[in-house]
Amino acid sequence: QLQLMESGGGLVQPGGSLRLSCKASGLLFEHYAIGWFRQAPGKEREGVSCINDSGDTTNYAASVKGRFTISRDNAENSVYLQMNNLNAEDTAGYYCVNLGLFCKEDVNAAVRYGAWGHGTQVTVYT
Repeated sequence: QLQLMESGGGLVQPGGSLRLSCKASGLLFEHYAIGWFRQAPGKEREGVSCINDSGDTTNYAASVKGRFTISRDNAENSVYLQMNNLNAEDTAGYYCVNLGLFCKEDVNAAVRYGAWGHGTQVTVYT
């Protein structure tokens, strides 16, 4: 069973950048698509981005396209989310999750496997 742990969140001013990491433990990480989701207070969890097993397919929510970049290093059992030009609407807890075999164009429509982790908090403040 794949276990994932998020890190890299923090406080940042508008226009700033952060790089989130999702470290996996368990077997066969390189065979799974991984997604990033986020949840702001009082709002539903939403899909942000996903990447397929080999890293050659990525998808993004419209709200982050052009600002966020997802990548992975299978040798390090890790997936990353580079977030640039952050704004207040990006403030949320960010979670990575196993998506099985598919990174879908609509990240929210992806089937998720395993429990949500603790996440990492991103706060954009003025």
